[in-house]
Amino acid sequence: MLDLLIQNGLIFDGLGSAPVRGDIGIKNGKIINLAPSLNIPAREVVDAAGLWVTPGFIDIHTHYDLELEISPGLSESVRHGVTSVVIGNCSLSIAIGEPQMLADIFQRVETLSHRLIAKWLQKSVSWQTPAEYLQHLQQLPLGVNIAPLLGHSALRAEVMGLERSLKVQPSKFELKVMQRIAADALDAGFVGISIDMFPWHRMSGEWRGMTIPSQHAKYKEYAMLADLCRKRDRVFQVTPNLQRLASFVDILRMGVGIGKRPLRLTVLSALDAVHNRHLWKIFSPILYIWNHLLGGNVRFQTLTEPFTIYSDGSVTPLFEDFPTGAQLNSCNSRQERQKLWQSPVFRRQFRQEWLKGKHRSFHRDLNLITVVQCPQTSWEGLSFAEIARQHQQEPVDFFIQALQEYDTDLRWVGTGANDRLQTRLALMQHPYILPGFTDAGAHVRNLGYYDGALSLLKQAVTTKFMSPEAAIYRVTGEPAQWFRLDTGVLKIGAKADIVLLNPDALNQPISPQVEILDPVLDGEPRMVKRGSDEIVTAVYINGVRVVSQGKVSDRLGCEKLGSVLSPC
Repeated sequence: MLDLLIQNGLIFDGLGSAPVRGDIGIKNGKIINLAPSLNIPAREVVDAAGLWVTPGFIDIHTHYDLELEISPGLSESVRHGVTSVVIGNCSLSIAIGEPQMLADIFQRVETLSHRLIAKWLQKSVSWQTPAEYLQHLQQLPLGVNIAPLLGHSALRAEVMGLERSLKVQPSKFELKVMQRIAADALDAGFVGISIDMFPWHRMSGEWRGMTIPSQHAKYKEYAMLADLCRKRDRVFQVTPNLQRLASFVDILRMGVGIGKRPLRLTVLSALDAVHNRHLWKIFSPILYIWNHLLGGNVRFQTLTEPFTIYSDGSVTPLFEDFPTGAQLNSCNSRQERQKLWQSPVFRRQFRQEWLKGKHRSFHRDLNLITVVQCPQTSWEGLSFAEIARQHQQEPVDFFIQALQEYDTDLRWVGTGANDRLQTRLALMQHPYILPGFTDAGAHVRNLGYYDGALSLLKQAVTTKFMSPEAAIYRVTGEPAQWFRLDTGVLKIGAKADIVLLNPDALNQPISPQVEILDPVLDGEPRMVKRGSDEIVTAVYINGVRVVSQGKVSDRLGCEKLGSVLSPC
């Protein structure tokens, strides 16, 4: 007898094949029958007539490492059809290292709640090696499948000590130790290694304001880690330094595959930046040259919707882009920020840096930055430039004054990239650009792109720029194949990670971000997505229904359904 029989659905296999109507039989968490019609007894029978039956979606870029320890169900992603996630991105993982050190590396980069960090530190489990960390993950009541990358920042800080990892280069001995630990981690089952060069990523704690350990490495250290991934055909994930062109040269050198095995390299990120409307055009020729002429195996990542970021006064990842902004983010209280703002020298320097045109990663156009909440309620919904005109002030001077007066009582929002539909569609359609980069689990007050796969599907249905089967392949079978994960397809023998979708409900715009008070964060605010309830009829992980018509099952995060994915 089957445990579950899904009948009469339109089945998408996750490989881009044309869908076929049929039945799926599931027993012990596996698909054991797949046919046009099955007449087999089952404990539960689901009539999927009129529904699409797809593999569970794969989110290739998340930062759930800490949240997994507190709430392993990851319901914010699962409710949108995600059943597998890649963690350990941007050099950040908790696979090795002392908990407080890891918290200091994570907290500011991911703008995680102090309460969440404290909660993790209280219950953090000690493991000595990355292999022991994998064993620990296997013991958690995982809601989704986890594909872990080994984070270089944690590795470097553990081997060198945190202070030295931020100030000097490793000795030959330390480099050898890093190499041995990383090799052992890959051999134990990590899907790859991540490094980071992006200067927005800074420390909290004792070394607050300094960039995280991975950014202090030289090419030799990065190349050593890349070579380990190349030899084992594992993923090497890189976050480049947009302010230093030499970083792209280093990445290009590591990704060349002429005369040797190609490096499975994924790079953040291919975006249509508001501050540079021509930048997106270079991605296609670069990727063609890299993959076709230089023997590479490179995939960029892109967001499937406009890159809209919310900010609380002067506390925002956007301010990591320039020195005075980073100083404000280093403050631990409103009082510390007020002390900075009271200095005419600081205000003048902030103004100069805000207006400075070079090396910016965000547009800083106050015509495009809008007030969301403020004690001055008449400002809400207006741009800073509009309000400044009403007050007959220069926009940047008004912005500074508002930040100084209202601090985090002033909430504002701006879109930095991917706001143009046709350009966004071109990026999502490119064969060497993976739709992903949701950052799920990070920046919980600033962004919430947990429904990235559904956003792609919505745009495929409404614009017809891509067939539904091709869109589903892009967020299931394709990333699974490229990351070498045994998931993302519907076939006999596969784990029963399945999503039932109402295709009629896909014909709607991308859902807006909304704010909730999240119990996982002990009631602190979090930006999330809603609106998938009409689309996602059901989500099954390991054959167990964990979402039904928008309602998340109590079983999610309480019993082990997901598994740790190693390269296949």
